[in-house]
Amino acid sequence: MRTGGETHINHAKVSAAMTVLLLLLFLLLLVGASASGLTADSRDSADWKPTEDGRRWRSRTC
Repeated sequence: MRTGGETHINHAKVSAAMTVLLLLLFLLLLVGASASGLTADSRDSADWKPTEDGRRWRSRTC
């Protein structure tokens, strides 16, 4: 039963606030997992090739 106190604007504000709170909770969970060592860097050495003046080195096999 509706009491008449709830409007679409109030519902939208509550929905937006809940979205922000869930995003903050997710970010806090990521920070906590990272701080406790549960995350890992998935990049390998191929992602970090040496550069010289901002240009990647070319491997010369000849």
